[in-house]
Amino acid sequence: MKILGIDPGYERLGIAILEKNKGDKKETLIYSECFKTSSKLDFNERLLMIGSKIKEILKEYEPAILSIETLFLNTNQKTVMQVAEVRGIIIYLAKEHKLEIFEASPPQIKNSITGYGKSDKEQIRKMVGLLIDLPKDKKNSLDDELDAIAIALTAFAHKRF
Repeated sequence: MKILGIDPGYERLGIAILEKNKGDKKETLIYSECFKTSSKLDFNERLLMIGSKIKEILKEYEPAILSIETLFLNTNQKTVMQVAEVRGIIIYLAKEHKLEIFEASPPQIKNSITGYGKSDKEQIRKMVGLLIDLPKDKKNSLDDELDAIAIALTAFAHKRF
């Protein structure tokens, strides 16, 4: 079973593919990255780039489930709206490819990974490294990439495969 974990954003998009098969003790990281778009580009161009990247990932890895973080409301409404648009494109593409959708809030993800819903980034980073075998080049990855891994791990924990 493959799960696509997404930490949504339009400047930085965390992407991870994790796999776990019957008999496996741990999930395996198949792919991850922090996909970036330039702030010099028009927002609609950035959406197109994100959509194209997600299509490419869906075609290459053929996950069964999309695990995506729900919106975390902050004071910048413009940012929230734009992240909502990114989420909409990703969910649309996932449904178009017949993926099941799993959504989790930041506190749910933190609770699933560390057992504490108010964990900080360093606690998440440490636990992700303990829960799966991260390649050496991924141990210092950007938070968005590690968050995507944590989001995928959360889906595995909730789905109880």
